[in-house]
Amino acid sequence: MTLAASVVGGIGIGWLGDKIGRKNALLISLALLAVGSILSAFACNFGSLLVFRILAGIGVGGEWCAGMVLLNEVWGSDRRGLGSCIVQAMSALGTAIAVVVATYTLTNLGEDLSWRAALLIGGIPVFLMIFVRAKMPESRLWGEYERMRRTGRLPPEKRGESNSLIEIFRGASLRYFLLGALMCGGYIVSYQAITIFMPTLMIRDLHASPGVVRMVTLIWCLFLASGLLLAGYASDRAGRKRAIVGSSIICLAGFAALILFGRVNYAGSVFGWTLFWCYALWGLGQGSIGVFGPWYSELFPVELRSTGASTTFTAGRLVGSSMPYLVPVIATDLHDLFNAMMFGIAGAALSLVFALLLSETAGRKFVVIEGREHG
Repeated sequence: MTLAASVVGGIGIGWLGDKIGRKNALLISLALLAVGSILSAFACNFGSLLVFRILAGIGVGGEWCAGMVLLNEVWGSDRRGLGSCIVQAMSALGTAIAVVVATYTLTNLGEDLSWRAALLIGGIPVFLMIFVRAKMPESRLWGEYERMRRTGRLPPEKRGESNSLIEIFRGASLRYFLLGALMCGGYIVSYQAITIFMPTLMIRDLHASPGVVRMVTLIWCLFLASGLLLAGYASDRAGRKRAIVGSSIICLAGFAALILFGRVNYAGSVFGWTLFWCYALWGLGQGSIGVFGPWYSELFPVELRSTGASTTFTAGRLVGSSMPYLVPVIATDLHDLFNAMMFGIAGAALSLVFALLLSETAGRKFVVIEGREHG
């Protein structure tokens, strides 16, 4: 239900970003995320927990969409890719903190308190709201477009546009949406097939302890962050397309390494475990997601940018998020979790193919009034 709600949040809050502004949409998403997390910690039964996780899910879905568009409209065109990837790399820090929090609470708190404490910490974004409200400026581009719309100064073709949720499925925008969503969907198929099930594989099938899993995950986060930063730098220098192709090739090499050398039991040393190095190589190839933000933002004009970028990313996430359900089914049929996880290689390959078909946009400068097709 959290996952399903994130789809609603991604589309709905993305649309709000075009209607009420990027900053206000971001504040709403942070509020839902924080309140939903805090209330989840005080859930009295499963039904109330479900409702509160839905609230948090809406916030999770909207936060990337509202925040990424706002940041991309603020940054200059020559560093938009690296800036977006720096922000996305913070997800690696978040993953590392989550591992530490989960391990600490499960080890030191009672059965009923451990999950409540972990979810309560998920309410930290409530403090981020204060900072955003006080310090972060609204997008100048969106503000100027709104002033032109209110005063009737838009050109005729802009005045004739309908709801942004309809306009993104017309003309060139529809092509950008389809290719972008499939590119993102392939990436997330690849990502979730591995990351969600890797702890279970290491503990249940390859005889590692929870402490070893924590250490592997923390070090792996460094490779993930490095891959994001490299992809961001490359996207500004060589283009969005080449950056994602490069990341996808590294990812495919990581899959190949896992297939050839990854199925090895833990023997007492993280750095002597071939699975760890295969997983680290695969993690280095996950930089594509940092490039999605600037690429999607550059594909749509200002009046459709938040809706277009968020709906494209959310549709891709919806496609890719089938893996938490499919991998266990495949593993049951094959009686083998490892081989089921390797089906994610198809997602990485498809992401590369659809990236080659999408229009290049690196270096595009944003203006208030712009056409619908480019590249």
